[in-house]
Amino acid sequence: MNPELLEALLTQTMPYGKYKGRLLADLPGHYLGWFAREGFPKGKLGQLLALMYELDHNNLRGLLDPLRAH
Repeated sequence: MNPELLEALLTQTMPYGKYKGRLLADLPGHYLGWFAREGFPKGKLGQLLALMYELDHNNLRGLLDPLRAH
């Protein structure tokens, strides 16, 4: 797993929609699940949302905790 992508989850915010302005790492699981069903956006945002979905779906959000301390 690319550590830069994990860091990006804690620095990039959702650029649009109901959760605009919220860190990608803090998006709720049901919202990430919706993207998984409907399709992730293209590009880096989609890549990050897909990664966050996998972390959430597999109960691995805790992997981000040590990075939050920085």
